[in-house]
Amino acid sequence: MDELRDFAGQVGRPPLHSSGSSFPCFNTHMGRLDKMIPVILLLCTLLIAQNRAPSAPASKPAEDYSGMYSFLQDGEFIQLTIEDASRVTGFISRYGDLESDHGQFLDHFFKPGTIEGNKLSFTTQTVHGVWYEFKGAFERGPGKSPGDEAYYLLRGTLTQYTTDASKKTSSKSREVAFKSFPQDLDSAPAKQN
Repeated sequence: MDELRDFAGQVGRPPLHSSGSSFPCFNTHMGRLDKMIPVILLLCTLLIAQNRAPSAPASKPAEDYSGMYSFLQDGEFIQLTIEDASRVTGFISRYGDLESDHGQFLDHFFKPGTIEGNKLSFTTQTVHGVWYEFKGAFERGPGKSPGDEAYYLLRGTLTQYTTDASKKTSSKSREVAFKSFPQDLDSAPAKQN
């Protein structure tokens, strides 16, 4: 213990108490390190924040037009799913009108469609020699809430292409307005009294 007192006296520190309750600190640079720690932490935080790539949220249209819409006849419909700001999937479910499929439901799945704002376009796969192309836009309809029929209308030009047995393709276009079906609001949270 006497050796520690002598050494502490040589480095300019007070000698140990005789009880031995304190221990001398021989690091004379500790004061400078205390001042550097906040600076080091700040620099590390800035470097980490700079290296993180900002994750841009997938932009969605202001309105979510996903859902079911009427088609040409009662019982026929279009199912649309807006997957992101520009991609649309879905299908047209319609009654067959050929002798071989008359009255049967035929599903024409979309080749991926596109949406820009409220403008929609899609082309379907060919089923029994028939496929569709649509170009138009969504607009607000007379429905007062998403739970009402025709809350949205899908207006535009629908072109039906038909290929006959001799591989000749014909088309006919028409202006259409498809009404949205009422959305299922059961999944919405219940209002509290």
